[in-house]
Amino acid sequence: MSEDTITQLRDPSGFGADPLTDVLRDGARKLIEQAIQAELAELMASFSGEKLDDGRARLVRHGHLPER
Repeated sequence: MSEDTITQLRDPSGFGADPLTDVLRDGARKLIEQAIQAELAELMASFSGEKLDDGRARLVRHGHLPER
């Protein structure tokens, strides 16, 4: 087997490592993050009037409000 050949495998994601792809991926990540933040803000607003028996908020965003 002195005549082995090594074949370079393609990137399984289907994307190359070019700068344009990196910019597009970063932009897509930011759009997804903004959509999730907007959905979370809507959910938090819908539960803003709900309180526990002791007066604490029923739903809080972990790490963003004072400890209950």
